[in-house]
Amino acid sequence: MRSAKSESVRKWGLRIHVVFYVLANLAQVVVWQRYDRDHFFWPMWSMVFWGIGLVFHLLGVYSPPRSKADQ
Repeated sequence: MRSAKSESVRKWGLRIHVVFYVLANLAQVVVWQRYDRDHFFWPMWSMVFWGIGLVFHLLGVYSPPRSKADQ
């Protein structure tokens, strides 16, 4: 069920989510590369699990609205 938010507000929310995803994971990769390069690539966990949440956000924004009969 769609909320009262407009389509543009949902898309802006997704864009902000993507920007923070990229910046936060880039910062983690820089920290890993600078201080912990010889060990396991631990930023992968943030990328994978936050990425799953980002995919669900993307699906929520771009999926077609459900009809009343489907509910």
